[in-house]
Amino acid sequence: MSYRGIEEDFYDRIEPILHRKIGRELRLAHKVLDIGCGACELVEYLAHTYHQIVMGVDVSGKGFPKHRKTPGGKIRCIRKNARKLDFIADGTIDAVVMMWSFHEMEYPEKILAEAYRVLRPGGEILIVDFPRGSLAQKLWDEDYYTPVGIRRKLESAGFGEVKVRLTAKKQIIWAKGYRPVDAD
Repeated sequence: MSYRGIEEDFYDRIEPILHRKIGRELRLAHKVLDIGCGACELVEYLAHTYHQIVMGVDVSGKGFPKHRKTPGGKIRCIRKNARKLDFIADGTIDAVVMMWSFHEMEYPEKILAEAYRVLRPGGEILIVDFPRGSLAQKLWDEDYYTPVGIRRKLESAGFGEVKVRLTAKKQIIWAKGYRPVDAD
């Protein structure tokens, strides 16, 4: 079965492609925070492929890895609500990523404020999610943001140089912004 010519397994097929694309986007970041990391698959990919120090945070225990830390500290997965990242010092993270999780977050403004706080000046935030009206909405009947909605949330949180676009047959929102260097 398909929706607008897109097969139902589209998201399963595109996930590894998105991991590679996210990796290329964030390749220069030394410390990365994945908010809404789920089973920490992206965390593991970034740490192994780009040799980054990657921390994943997720409030759900569903699919969460048993081994939450690797020797040498390259990977750390923490089960905690991202509204309070009190275990991360201000301005110590180079990049924050949220893949397929932003729409699930209660109080996204608080989570974006925490992401902003932990990012170093010049640090990048990247949100990759399903847009309103997508195959994902038909499959899972969840509420998703529009590109304009995500842009407004990022700008309201203080992020600059915000760019939001639809990609992958208009089935994925790719939104990024930066913590301004001259902020605070």
